[in-house]
Amino acid sequence: MKNRQNVTIKGTKEGLVLHLDDSCSYEELKKELDQKLSANSRTQEERHLITVKVEIGNRYLTEGQREELKSLIRQKKNLVVDDIESNVITLEEAVRLKAETEVMTVSRIIRSGQVLEVPGDLLLIGDVNPGGRVIAGGNIFIMGVLKGIAHAGCFGNELAVIAASSMKPSQLRISDCLNRAPDTIKSNEKREMECAYIDESRQINIDRLQVLFKLRPNLNRFEGGH
Repeated sequence: MKNRQNVTIKGTKEGLVLHLDDSCSYEELKKELDQKLSANSRTQEERHLITVKVEIGNRYLTEGQREELKSLIRQKKNLVVDDIESNVITLEEAVRLKAETEVMTVSRIIRSGQVLEVPGDLLLIGDVNPGGRVIAGGNIFIMGVLKGIAHAGCFGNELAVIAASSMKPSQLRISDCLNRAPDTIKSNEKREMECAYIDESRQINIDRLQVLFKLRPNLNRFEGGH
């Protein structure tokens, strides 16, 4: 009876894909991976670097085990680890992902010197006074007057938006883009519920709220995606 293979190596245009069985022991897996990569490296004549993507299925690896596998692969001639993909995440990662995708509703006034920071989207029912600051990993929606500083997409999300009933900020930031008001942000007409977003030239632009329906259709996720 032929033994089941715990390691499968597949060549692609991008490099190699290593599929590692998720039901065997970690030590068995590591041993077979070492053997197969050693045999495979002897047949490789190319001198250029080959990228390797590792698929581990439903196996959970500690950070130490991940580094051990990466080190084992890198030792084989010209192999470079591009990514290790797993279907499993830790409880801490699940909690973090949930926090980053949920809307936090806060009802208060953010006064001078105060900072309100949330990992996901922020719905603030109240004003942000001059000297106050609101920061969010996602979008910022303010049912009130924004006179202080607002920073949306603080973890690098350039699709994040800032909306307020009255937009009079001292500073706006979206991801790593920054704009101050009123020096560089112009609004020629008084409008209620304005929004700020990064445009095609990577500048922060302010417009009426209705433009978001076309610019950021993903916001419809608040309505179940319809």
